[in-house]
Amino acid sequence: MFLPLLTFLGALLSAGPATPDWKTPYEKSNRTQTATYQECISYYQRLDEAYPEIKMTPIGTTDAGKPLHTVVLSTDGDFDPVSLHRKGKTVLLVQNGIHPGEPEGIDATMMLARDLMQDKKLKKQLDHVVLVIIPIYNIGGALNRNSHTRTNQNGPVSYGFRGNSRNLDLNRDFIKEDSKNAQTFATIFRTWDPEVFVDNHTSNGADYQYTMTLIPTQHNKLGGALGTLLKQQMLPALYKGMEKRKWPLVPYVNSRGETPETGIFGFADLPRYASGYTTLFQTLGFIPETHMLKSFDKRVASTYDLMLEFLDYTAKNGKAIQEARRKDRAALLTQQEFVLNWAPDTTQVEIIKFKGYEAKYKPSEVSGLERLYYDRNAPFTRPVKFFDTFRPTLTVTKPVAYLIPQAWSQVIERLRQNQVELKRLTRDTVLTPETYYITDYKTGQRPYEGHYLHTEVQVKKVQQPIQYFAGDYVVYLNQVSNRFLVETLEPQAPDSYFAWNFFDSILGQKEYFSAYVFEDLAAEYLRKDPKLKAALEEAKAKDPALAKSAQAQLNFVYRHTPHYENTHLRYPVARWQGGALPVQ
Repeated sequence: MFLPLLTFLGALLSAGPATPDWKTPYEKSNRTQTATYQECISYYQRLDEAYPEIKMTPIGTTDAGKPLHTVVLSTDGDFDPVSLHRKGKTVLLVQNGIHPGEPEGIDATMMLARDLMQDKKLKKQLDHVVLVIIPIYNIGGALNRNSHTRTNQNGPVSYGFRGNSRNLDLNRDFIKEDSKNAQTFATIFRTWDPEVFVDNHTSNGADYQYTMTLIPTQHNKLGGALGTLLKQQMLPALYKGMEKRKWPLVPYVNSRGETPETGIFGFADLPRYASGYTTLFQTLGFIPETHMLKSFDKRVASTYDLMLEFLDYTAKNGKAIQEARRKDRAALLTQQEFVLNWAPDTTQVEIIKFKGYEAKYKPSEVSGLERLYYDRNAPFTRPVKFFDTFRPTLTVTKPVAYLIPQAWSQVIERLRQNQVELKRLTRDTVLTPETYYITDYKTGQRPYEGHYLHTEVQVKKVQQPIQYFAGDYVVYLNQVSNRFLVETLEPQAPDSYFAWNFFDSILGQKEYFSAYVFEDLAAEYLRKDPKLKAALEEAKAKDPALAKSAQAQLNFVYRHTPHYENTHLRYPVARWQGGALPVQ
């Protein structure tokens, strides 16, 4: 009677341990659902425990109170970024879930990490590449799960929300770093110093035949050897590879007209955006944008295949990427002119074959008025203009160093976060640097990502003595961070710290005068200073409003006397062009 039981036990023992189920939540849901935050982290924890080539590490914190994680795939078991760079490995950083309602990258990367461990052919790619993954960047948004906020999107069943725990769009926060997420990202990014960066997204906008579109770092803005490599070699290879995988690729459909046929423009990736930020440190940045109307399974599959293409190209061409980067960083140390802003050069145009759908119009069932729709029964392939050349519109000559009073701690914190090399004055001293006075600017009437952005900033350069104190900061422009420094500390730059309101207190005047008291003093100044009197008369002749206003004329005299505070509108970051300073 015991024989069948013994036979069963023997068979069970001989079968060995059960094979682990490595299907992701996405696969288990029949490709209709994206992993939750906890499912995603738990899955990577399992991979970490199962494979010595994978290490997951919590780093820093986020506005949601939870840490960011990095998942590092390194086949030689070395997880030290300094050591890996020294060995000649190329670092590919993939970030997912910056907008958790656009979750394809979350699920595709989970499968990719697993497959790289379980497929020997794929795993060979990691002989030359270290893959670093941020599983979900916007944790707060991922925890705010719903099924409705991505109104135009075809699946998954439920997903996260675009805003983070503070309702910030993290893809507008890379340079200003209002969120703890962005501060931690800066630590991860500068520590790993990746040669290639990929941030997975889903698009909005027009309808067309493509499942995957791509925003690369704008090649003119990247410049140098890396810009040439990107435009002439890497992008053609990615397009060719995706064509072979049956996912024809097209530039992100950034059209200024109502439909794509009016022309597609390269994306002006300012440093507030992921690819614009990474450009400041000579990293090849990419924003894959799947098309929101394609089914979720196709969007995940195309994201998976595009990441394979990034991995394949980086593995085969890592040495070329590293050499181009070395050249660009060497040139950066002595570069004198820096571009602060760019615009599309509409005289330079490429023609691409675009696979779209006919745009048509019909009466709206809501308003009765004419509405746009795309007729999927009328596909077409036709030439479309692509404007991918940008020209400089604003340049600046770098100083020897920037001088920053220690009072501006928020700015200093951000420089430190980005591993900028800082020196400090060892004693009180009076210096005569170049200073800017803000002469004009426009300010948005509504908040944008928690700020009232300044634009069209105009400055006047003045050389004047300023008292500095021991502990004030000196930032020399002889480091890898040169471009980051220029684009954040020059107030005219569109994403400067001035533009983002970090220096707004200088815009308010702190002292003034009572007119009836200053009248006699102003008259005395005019009697003693013929040049000032002549200047007032000239100004009145040019400005009828000034000529009719007694208060305005008093104010004109006031601003030309020692009584007017010289810190009003004076930008506090000064430009040092002189010699050695007492620093440590």
